[in-house]
Amino acid sequence: MRDFIYNIPTKVYFGKDQLHHLGEELKRFGNKVLLTYGGGSIKKTGLYDKVVKEVRDANLILHEYSGIEPNPKLSSVAEGADLCKKLDIDVILAVGGGSVIDASKFMAAGRYYDGDYWDFHSKKVPVEKALPVVCVLTIAATGSEMDTTGVITNEATHEKKGRSAELLRPAVAFMDPQNTYSVSKYQTACGSADILSHIMESYFSHEKGMYMTDTAMVGLMKTVIKYAPIAYNDPENYEARANLMWASSWAINGFTRIDKGTNPWSCHPIEHELSAFYDITHGLGLAIVTPRWMKHVLSDETLDRFAEFGIEVWEIDYNLPKTEIAREAIHCLEDFFYKDLHLTSNLTDLGITDKYFEIMAERVSNYSGEPRYVEMSKQDVLDILNASL
Repeated sequence: MRDFIYNIPTKVYFGKDQLHHLGEELKRFGNKVLLTYGGGSIKKTGLYDKVVKEVRDANLILHEYSGIEPNPKLSSVAEGADLCKKLDIDVILAVGGGSVIDASKFMAAGRYYDGDYWDFHSKKVPVEKALPVVCVLTIAATGSEMDTTGVITNEATHEKKGRSAELLRPAVAFMDPQNTYSVSKYQTACGSADILSHIMESYFSHEKGMYMTDTAMVGLMKTVIKYAPIAYNDPENYEARANLMWASSWAINGFTRIDKGTNPWSCHPIEHELSAFYDITHGLGLAIVTPRWMKHVLSDETLDRFAEFGIEVWEIDYNLPKTEIAREAIHCLEDFFYKDLHLTSNLTDLGITDKYFEIMAERVSNYSGEPRYVEMSKQDVLDILNASL
C-alpha cells in the first residue's frame, strides 16, 4: 500500500434545480465568461437558454465558442485559447460532455501560454496557470467534470493524447441527471462502457492492500452494470441517470487510483490510437478492445484477479475452477457490451482495417515509466488489435 495525498477541490451541485447557483459561482471568478459547447444539441434541449439566462441575470459579459468536436481537436483548443486572450476572459463555462470540458481545460491553460498548445501534450510543458473552468454536464461518460485530465487529438499528426495537471480540474460542476435524458441509446451505451473501463483500468493492478478501494470499485462497476441497461431502455429514468452520472465522476476523479501510483492504463492507449486515426466514439472503441485485452493477458499470473473480478462483480459461483470463472467473467463483459447495450463487437463493422496497426502498436508499446498491469510489446498490441477486427 502506498502513501498518498488526496484532494478534490471541485464544488459539485448535483440534482434538479441547481442551475440557479450558476451566476453566483461564475461571479466569483470575474465578469467575462466564455461559454463553450459542441454541435448545438444544448439549444435543442433548451439548456442553452437556461444557461444564458442565468449568466445574463448575474450581469456578466457573455461570449461564445461552439462547434467542439466529439474527439476534440487541437485546432479547436487553439481557437478557443486565442479567443480567451483576445477577449481577456475570466472564466470558461463548458456546457456539454467530456469533449467540451477537455477542450475547455486546454483553452484555459492556453490562455497563459505563448507557444504551440500541443506542447502541453507532446513536451509535457508544465501547466503553471489556467483560467477556472465551470462545467454543466450533459452526459455521463468521461468523468472530466471532476478530474485533472484532458484528451486532445492533433489532427495533423493523428495523435490523441491525454495530459493531467491539477490546475485543469474544474472549479465547479453542475450535474443534473435530467440533462442526460436526451442522450441517445448509442451514446448512453458508449458512455457507460467508458465509465466501466475507467474503473477496470484501476482495478486490474498489482498494487495490493487497499481493500476499501477495491470494494468501492466493485460497487461502482456493479452500479454501471445495473443501471446502464435501464437508462438505455428508459432514458428518462432519473435513478438510473443519476447513478451513472455520479459513478462517472468517481470512476476517474482520483479515488479509484488512490493507492495505484502512476501505473499506466492498458486499453485506453490502444483506443486513443484507434480514434486518432478513425475518429470513432471513444467508449465504443473501449468496448471492442477491452475483452480482447483481457483474453490476451489472462495467465497464471493474472488469474487470481480475473477470478476475483468474476466472483465479486459478476457473482459467478466461487466453487468453480478459477480458470472457468475468469473466462466466464470475460464472457459476461462481452454480453454486457454487445447484447445488453447493443454495441458493435468488432472493428471491421466500423470500416477499420489493419492499415495503421503497425504505427498504433509502435506508439502504444513505446512507453517508459512505471510498468503496466501486464507489459505490452509491439507484438502484444498488434495481437490485441487484430483480435478486435
